[in-house]
Amino acid sequence: MRMSAQQEKELLEQVPTGLFIAGEWVDAEGGRTFDVHDPATNAVIRSIADASPADGIRALDAAVAAQDEWAATAPRVRSDILRRAWELLQERKEDAALLMTLEMGKPLAEARGEVAYGGEFLRWFSEEAVRISGRYGTNPEGTGRMVVSQRPVGPSFFITPWNFPLAMATRKIAPALAAGCTVVIKPPALTPLSTIFLVKLLEEAGLPKGVVNVVATSSSSKLSGPIIADPRLRKLSFTGSTEVGRKLIAQAAEGVLRVSMELGGNAPFVVFEDADLDKAVDGAMAAKFRNIGQACTAANRFIVHESVAEAFADKVTARVKAMKIGRGTEDGVAIGPLIDQDAVAKAVELVDDAVTRGATLRTGGSAIEGEGTFFEPTVIADVQAGSDILREEIFGPVLAIATFGDEDEAVRLANDTEYGLVSYVYTQDLARGHRMIDRLETGMMGLNVGVVSNAAAPFGGVKQSGVGREGGLEGIHEYLSTKYTLIPAD
Repeated sequence: MRMSAQQEKELLEQVPTGLFIAGEWVDAEGGRTFDVHDPATNAVIRSIADASPADGIRALDAAVAAQDEWAATAPRVRSDILRRAWELLQERKEDAALLMTLEMGKPLAEARGEVAYGGEFLRWFSEEAVRISGRYGTNPEGTGRMVVSQRPVGPSFFITPWNFPLAMATRKIAPALAAGCTVVIKPPALTPLSTIFLVKLLEEAGLPKGVVNVVATSSSSKLSGPIIADPRLRKLSFTGSTEVGRKLIAQAAEGVLRVSMELGGNAPFVVFEDADLDKAVDGAMAAKFRNIGQACTAANRFIVHESVAEAFADKVTARVKAMKIGRGTEDGVAIGPLIDQDAVAKAVELVDDAVTRGATLRTGGSAIEGEGTFFEPTVIADVQAGSDILREEIFGPVLAIATFGDEDEAVRLANDTEYGLVSYVYTQDLARGHRMIDRLETGMMGLNVGVVSNAAAPFGGVKQSGVGREGGLEGIHEYLSTKYTLIPAD
């Protein structure tokens, strides 16, 4: 159901404009604010508090003050709060989806999908909170008893990206709370409203004061630096570019912080000659155009066997030509705006470079004139080695096809990147599928499927795509430290 402009306005007015520190919505130091824009229209939709470095330290003060009590809170109580937050999100799911579309631009149907996906982290980790376990046993010498227990890491600082503003917040906050850690979160300046909306729900769910603190800012590095340098901080989690991640890891090294880094991707999508092409095309559309191509898991390089490359290109081109472009709140829209003008300029640059080097433009390829930051959904075939689009993360609706001749070449091309987040493989040969699981250098893989993300699965990459895992049984352990105690036998 589409909302009117008046309903959109009323929803936006429900979102707090302040920082959330020690359980209170407060102004930023000096009353500073910054504007949040709708990328489909460039209109200002909300002005919110712009945190200073001093505000960031105030938020950390609150998290530190609340840490001991929250760590001592019964796991069932932590679980119930997360469960209640999930229930509240289900009650407000349409509001959450519309808010996300307004600030980020993704089609409303995809925003609803993110609300469902992001909410699952609240529910999953509400269940994991009561399953934190250790072990007990006799040491090999028989002289004592070994007790191995898990303790919360401590105050944690989160820096989240703009492209999945709700899910990236829940994916970090939920396991931290389940483990008994307090939180300071810096949402992205481009899309902070979804995080603020989420934290308001956590507040309504009964979260104690100071356990989660939100400091939105227009000056990320100025605010983050003092927090990361503070010796009271024990954990840093970041989702974003590899370039920024490297800098944050270096800063975190000074305090020997535990870090989780979900960084850049350059996902290969490999289509073998025996693949079911219709299923491969369905998977390609999901893997490439979900979130307007603005996802670290988006397929970046379509590596297609030379015998089926033409047929694959024809099928995806027909599908892409039929995609409706527009504001995400409009019925039937599949492609919304890119997040800003820089993203449009990068898409133009990468497509132009590929075409100059010999690629064939099948459809799209241009920015769209008028208000908003729109770029045509694009297919380019015959992409040549050395093209920038094969090395750089596109982060836009551009499907680039290169070809290969045999399995070894496919593996070489797929692994020819410093990144290793996710890969996609389409083949009906089960033995080949298992070989690709072993041979592709990625932390995740979709075998005959175009979307792999799930709250119950460990999300993360290898090489320069990051360290650590979010979600799954593994996710809560990012916020726990292991303690060993020896008790004498006599």
